[in-house]
Amino acid sequence: MSRQRIPLITELPLVLWLVLVWGALWQDFGLGNLVFGALIAYVIVNFFYLPPVELTGRFNPLLLVPFLGRFLFQLVTASFEVFWLALTKGPTLRNAVVAVQLRSHSDILVTATGHAISLIPGSLVLEVDRSTSTLYLHALNVSNEADADAIRRDVRATEAWLIRILGSRADLAALKAEEKA
Repeated sequence: MSRQRIPLITELPLVLWLVLVWGALWQDFGLGNLVFGALIAYVIVNFFYLPPVELTGRFNPLLLVPFLGRFLFQLVTASFEVFWLALTKGPTLRNAVVAVQLRSHSDILVTATGHAISLIPGSLVLEVDRSTSTLYLHALNVSNEADADAIRRDVRATEAWLIRILGSRADLAALKAEEKA
């Protein structure tokens, strides 16, 4: 069974990303190296099955800056919090696996949310259920349901920022409707 042919314009973001990764891995962004990387990327996307990355066609760069500021603030405060918990509670620290149901079923939003959350110390995405858009996180210092709810609120707030930055119009409309309710 042959796979459906995907137009080059649809594959172009993936090819460009693979070329950038190729250049970064070789630490050489010379023309020859990038052309060779483009040939390898083209072979990869045409001979190996990779599901197409469906972009939303929306990107709000004005919201990216405050999101990055929020992310860096969370990164710094979580680092100090993990340090403090390690000093004060040590091995008696209680952890939990927390399931977080996301709003969006977009692979790019689920992935971006999972990566943003995993980069902040104190939580790690263990598994993603694509069929229900559920992230399963290992989180530090969770001793009751209120702590788990705080984790869920934080993850959904991160997802809301990402929906505003690059979510589809339908995801954005659903988010705005939820905020009004």
